[in-house]
Amino acid sequence: MTVFEDGFGRSPARPAAGGVSWLRSPHPAVVADREGGVVEFNAAAADLFPEMGVGSWLDDVVPGWLSDAHRRLARRAPTPSVAAPATRAGRLALRGSHEGRLLRAHPTESGHGDVAWWLVDDSDLNAAEDALRTERDRTVLLAEASTQLLASLNPDRCLEKAALLAAAHLGDAALVISPPVRNRYGVVTAVGETCDRSQVTMDPTSVPGLAEALQGFPPVPARWIDPAELPDWAVPEGFEGAPGSVAIAPLPGHGVPAGVLILLRRGGRRAFDTSEELFARLFAARAGAALSAARLYAEQARVTRALIAELLPPQLHHVHGVDFAGGYRTSQDTERIGGDFYDVHAGTAAEEETLAVLGDVCGKGLDAAVLTGRIRSTLQALLPLAGDHQNVLELLNGALLTARHTRFATLVLASVRRSGSQVRLRLTSAGHPRPLILRTTGEVEEADTSGTLVGALPEVGSRSAIVHLSPGETCLLYTDGITEARGGPLDASMFGEDRLRATLAECVGLPAEAIVERLQMVAGDWVGRGPHDDMAVVAITAPHTTHLSAVNGHTRGRYTT
Repeated sequence: MTVFEDGFGRSPARPAAGGVSWLRSPHPAVVADREGGVVEFNAAAADLFPEMGVGSWLDDVVPGWLSDAHRRLARRAPTPSVAAPATRAGRLALRGSHEGRLLRAHPTESGHGDVAWWLVDDSDLNAAEDALRTERDRTVLLAEASTQLLASLNPDRCLEKAALLAAAHLGDAALVISPPVRNRYGVVTAVGETCDRSQVTMDPTSVPGLAEALQGFPPVPARWIDPAELPDWAVPEGFEGAPGSVAIAPLPGHGVPAGVLILLRRGGRRAFDTSEELFARLFAARAGAALSAARLYAEQARVTRALIAELLPPQLHHVHGVDFAGGYRTSQDTERIGGDFYDVHAGTAAEEETLAVLGDVCGKGLDAAVLTGRIRSTLQALLPLAGDHQNVLELLNGALLTARHTRFATLVLASVRRSGSQVRLRLTSAGHPRPLILRTTGEVEEADTSGTLVGALPEVGSRSAIVHLSPGETCLLYTDGITEARGGPLDASMFGEDRLRATLAECVGLPAEAIVERLQMVAGDWVGRGPHDDMAVVAITAPHTTHLSAVNGHTRGRYTT
């Protein structure tokens, strides 16, 4: 028996100092000579290789990868020398498996031709490294999934993306089931890169755990679900073969469940294990949050569109022989509503007055738009009293004073009625710029009306003016956003009333819509891209030609005045 005094310990009969010997090492150690014969080994090696004995050949008792490595190393070893000390092999450790265990072998040469092999069990380390790689991959996937799912606030696209991601990374196919609407379930299926949508009437209890998952309860383990009993709707078209494993994960939402994720894996593949089911729930949590956010945004957008539709200025047209046209531009091009407003309330009959209103609320943006909606609703309710402008202003003022806000408004009321070839207007300003009258001669007049603003003082006062328009003449109502708009060559000059009058004078003979378009174009060019307030204009024109709609069975026609 060879004894290595310098390389790795002493002989069994001569223990090392302190009583510690390499033979008592917890790691297997085997010493073999140049020919591959076992010279010595410790108890750990005997447990690992039960057939090992002194004098046995490595080829017979150790895995082939280890005996081959010893043979290559011994073949290159130098000729034994009595005086040669033990040395490290200086080579990287070898790795190989034995009975399901991953071993790392470190060789040490004695200098006499013998080699000692130290073996370390790396099974746990390898498993830990695999688990770490898996967790890293899953973390990257969750981050990427969150990015892709939150990239769109469209619920349909979010559903499709969740199904495609789940099919690509979690299973061979995926189904995302939305909460029922009138007993019908929206189902998005994904197989590979193919995605389909359908509406299904089903019994959730047909799939174990589906009914509970739809209510947000924890899912049942995959081993409890028999893939052979899945209903037809749960196996998407394009799924090759029969499902071999099924996993279900609820999609948690913001307060209410967002749906359910069903994963399918083909037969012949490994079934979903506990780790994969847990990861599926983590993915489902991200998908559920994204779906809930998208649905919440879609619902809020729907409500916002409905509210904005009520706050937007109406499309003006020909009413009872009078042409009306309006134009509106908010202070921010990205906004659709603001603090300026106008309305035209037609009389129930041609002989009754039509009430036109144009106003300006203190402030701009959404808060101002909310108050414009309140004012417009109040004026709508006061239409039966529209014949008395002072009374309408007093009632509106009282309504605004009792509201929970500190904003006020200016407005102008115009009661309009056609009388023969002329149009009669009764104009009342409440703290608002006076209306302008464009005559056929090109002269621009100012209506003699004035009053106090509403919503600020306990009482309001006003003075009305009566104006008659001949065919082709126009009354212009406008907000101070037009005259106070700053711009021009130096971007600092106000548009001003004089420039407004001059522009209006150039519109002699134009219809109401053309006048509004001209004023908006000139004012828009003046401010350019600079900041400005809300701007609104309403043109009331006595037309040269009047269209009569059929009333009480009379035929529709036209006449020229």
